[in-house]
Amino acid sequence: MVLPLTPLVAAALLLCLTLYRYILHPIFFSSLSAVPSAHWSAPISRLWILYYRSREEETPTVHAGHQRLGPLLRIAPNELSVNSVDGGIRTIYTGGYEKGDWYSNMFSNYGVMPMFAMPDHGPHSKRKRMLSNIYAKTTLQNSASLKAISKTLLDDRLIPRLHDIAQSGKPVEFYWIFAAVAMDFVSAWVFGLSQSTDFIRAPQEGDKFFQDYKARQRYQFWPQDLPRLTSFLGKVGLQWLIIPCWVGRANADIESLIMQMCDAAENLVQKCGGQRAGIKNGDWPNVYAQLRTALFKEASTKSDTEALQNVEDLVQKQRLTMASEMLDHTLAGFDTSSITLTFLAWELSRPENSSWQSRLRSEVTALPDKHDAKAVDGLPLLQAILMETLRLHAAIPGNQPRITPSNATLGALSNLPPGIRVQSQAWSLHRNPTVFPNPETWNPARWLPASYPSSQAFEAAQREMSRWFWAFGSGGRMCVGSNLAMYDMKAIVVAIWGRFRTSMEEGGGTGMVHRGGYVAEPVGDGGRFLEMVLEVL
Repeated sequence: MVLPLTPLVAAALLLCLTLYRYILHPIFFSSLSAVPSAHWSAPISRLWILYYRSREEETPTVHAGHQRLGPLLRIAPNELSVNSVDGGIRTIYTGGYEKGDWYSNMFSNYGVMPMFAMPDHGPHSKRKRMLSNIYAKTTLQNSASLKAISKTLLDDRLIPRLHDIAQSGKPVEFYWIFAAVAMDFVSAWVFGLSQSTDFIRAPQEGDKFFQDYKARQRYQFWPQDLPRLTSFLGKVGLQWLIIPCWVGRANADIESLIMQMCDAAENLVQKCGGQRAGIKNGDWPNVYAQLRTALFKEASTKSDTEALQNVEDLVQKQRLTMASEMLDHTLAGFDTSSITLTFLAWELSRPENSSWQSRLRSEVTALPDKHDAKAVDGLPLLQAILMETLRLHAAIPGNQPRITPSNATLGALSNLPPGIRVQSQAWSLHRNPTVFPNPETWNPARWLPASYPSSQAFEAAQREMSRWFWAFGSGGRMCVGSNLAMYDMKAIVVAIWGRFRTSMEEGGGTGMVHRGGYVAEPVGDGGRFLEMVLEVL
């Protein structure tokens, strides 16, 4: 029996078109075909990079590819990784590349996108203008509220707890202590002391919150990188196959906690008529009140019926918007600071770095007022130690994806089509050996002038290192809370090493490494992260 010719020809054409579209074109004819591939399958499939993302091993894997193949790397058919400043992050992150849905798939809270997740530049810039002043360095350094928060949390809550630990002579897990003090610090600035968490004095409550919070992060891959599959399984009641049911409950508990603090802050603001006069220093919800005022002002300028609503109506309308933004600021702030502090303490407490701890102690004990934000920020050795820790142990060193606009140019590539996912990662930028000699070595001296033959050499090195330093991102999307993060970490370091000497229990922290995903929290040995022994000075 002879088969009809037309179906055979059609089948052959379909096969040829399929081979061309999915194999020949991506490998040989695509605008990305000249870019070195991290894996042989990268031009034709996402499976390779998805495998490492699902295991939270993408960051070191991509870094190894850059070490082998250079600053521009193809990691999937329509995905590039870029490890350079000129023609790289300066183009991508200050050149109008939008975020896409990778962020909104995961970082929307209460069903509302916060500033961080907003895919487009316009709405993000508008929201950032509402909030940037409350995080400005001058605002923080001149804030009586921040000084009161610092004194209360560190002198009245943290130091007594650490004295009890020191007197016991027993090692203690410091990752959770850093998480507690960072959470209390950030939530106090956002919501006010009287409305914030108090995990320093409630360690069991805090430890449970942090462990649940960190455990749920293991499942972010699915909604971020496979949103359609995740959504489909959710619709047919099978999402539990990839995401355990307790993750949803943990997310709901986190949202409930933040909403409680939002409501408490709102009650305080309404009680005092929106004015902070008469409110005890430290209790004013600085960030919450700033955004509330800006959103209300925006509503009052509208010409439609929204302008006629009373305060209660406006509060209810903006309630989820406020809560979503405050949740993002609070959780991102505590998580990144606690990770950085854990690795800073780990480095300072290693025997080979004992001289750095001694020098730091001398610097901070000479400080007349340990809660003077400007004086704390001006300590050169503390700045060097923190900068080096942020370089080598960035809390978020993983990929920061953006989407190419039409006719984009990236390094030697030009006329790129829209929709290409491009990303850079601090892990690789911070390990450029021409900028940071011996990049895997923790060496605060690289940030100090005494390590250079002249002031000109020091200034030149600082300029170049600053160009490549990316712990807080760059451009319009740079972390809005970076100044607060720097201050709260410095204040915590001053409080601890101005009063105590730290050392690691044998085996406590020796096996600590970074997780290799978007967030690089410590991974301990058998549940141990950083067990340290405190000695009162």
